[in-house]
Amino acid sequence: MTLRESARSIFDAALAAGDVRPLVGRALRAVTPPARGRVLVVGAGKASGAMAAAVEEAWGDRVADGVVAVKDGYTVPTRKVRLLEAGHPVPDERGAAAAREIRALAESAGAEDLVLVLVSGGGSALTPAPAPPITLADKQAMTRLLLSAGATINQLNTVRKHASLLKGGQLARAGAPARIEALLLSDVVGDPLDVIASGPTTPDVSTFAEALDILDRFALRERAPQTIVRRLEQGARGEIAETPKPGDPLFARVRNTVIGNNTLVVDAAAARARDLGFTPHVLTRALEGEAREAAGRFIELARGIRAGRGPVTAPACVIAGGETTVTIRGRGKGGRCQEFALASALGMDGLRDVVILAAGTDGSDGPTEAAGATVDGASAARARAEGVDPLACLAENDSNRVLACTGDLVVTGPTNTNLLDLYIALVQ
Repeated sequence: MTLRESARSIFDAALAAGDVRPLVGRALRAVTPPARGRVLVVGAGKASGAMAAAVEEAWGDRVADGVVAVKDGYTVPTRKVRLLEAGHPVPDERGAAAAREIRALAESAGAEDLVLVLVSGGGSALTPAPAPPITLADKQAMTRLLLSAGATINQLNTVRKHASLLKGGQLARAGAPARIEALLLSDVVGDPLDVIASGPTTPDVSTFAEALDILDRFALRERAPQTIVRRLEQGARGEIAETPKPGDPLFARVRNTVIGNNTLVVDAAAARARDLGFTPHVLTRALEGEAREAAGRFIELARGIRAGRGPVTAPACVIAGGETTVTIRGRGKGGRCQEFALASALGMDGLRDVVILAAGTDGSDGPTEAAGATVDGASAARARAEGVDPLACLAENDSNRVLACTGDLVVTGPTNTNLLDLYIALVQ
C-alpha cells in the first residue's frame, strides 16, 4: 500500500467511526419512550437526516411525525420524518420555511409527548428563523457587517440568537412542556453545547443588552438593519422576553447529549495507522488558527520526524483534529482543508517520503465538491507542469484550482456525519 493509499485508508476508518447509525442507536438505549404520548422528531444539520433514519430504524412506528432540515444532497430514505433540503453555508428561504415547520411541530407537543431533537453541524445556517419583522436578508446583512468588522463567532452568535426564534434555547421553549431529548453531533472544538448549531435546546447566557453593546463596540448601530436594532433595543428595555437562561424551569425536562465528536475520529485514525504499521502521534484534538500557518507547523514536525528529531520515529503518522480558518485575501475557490493542503504542498516542495491529507469529515470543504486533499512533495511541481502557479493561487485563496489539476482532491460525497476536520501526516 502506498503512502497515499494508507492516508486515505486512515481517513476512511475515521469516517466509519463517525457513522451516526450506531451512535444514535446507543444513545437511544438511554432514552425511555413515552408511555402514552407521541414521539416527535425535529432537527437540523448535515448529518441530521442520517440521524433521523437511525431513529426510525431503532424505534419504528413509535415515531409519529417529524421534520428535519438538511443540506442539499444530504437526504436519506425515511418514512415518518420529512427531510427538507435548504441552503448551506448561505441560509436561504427554504431554510426559513423549514425552521417554521420545525417550530410549529415542537409547539404542538404536549406534556406526555417526547420531542427528539437531532442536531449536527450546519444546523444553524440550515434553520434561519428571523423574529418578525426581521427578514432573512436583514440577518444576512447583519452577519456580513459583523464579520467584516472583525467580530468573533461568540459575538456574532450573541447578536444572531437575539434576532432568532429558535437559537439560544428557544426551540426548547417552543417544545415545553414536553420532555425533550437532544442528541448532538459536535462540530465545535471542546463541544460547548450553546455553540453547536447555536444551542437551540440549551440555556443562553448572553443578553439583548450585550448584543447591543457588540453593535456599539463596532460602531454598527446606525449601519445595521433597523429591524434588528429595534428588536435589540426593545429586548434591552424588557419589552421582549429574553432567551431562556440557566436555571429556567423549562430546562427541567430537557436533556442534551453529545453522541459523537472529533475525539472519535481521531482515535479511530490512530488505531488504523497502528494497524498499518505506523507509530501514531496525536498532535492535538483542538487544532485551530490560520490554515496555512497550521500547515507550516505540521510540515516542520514531519521534517523533524523524517530527520530523527521528532516525538516518534518513522514510519509515523501525525494526527490532528479540529478546524482551522482562512482569512480571505483573494477571489479564488477552496476551503480550509484545501488551503491547508496547498500550503503543505508548497512547504514540502521536493520532500520525499511524506504525505499529508487534510479533509472534512462532513465531505464538504468550503463551496466545493471536495472534502479536502492529499498532497506530497511533488504536488507543487505537478501544478507547475500544468501551467498553474501554486504560490500565486495560494495568495488568491484558489486552492481548489491547483489541487484539481494535480489530481490531489479528496472527494467523498455526503458522508452523513460531521465531526470537524482530520489532518494526517504520514512519514515513511
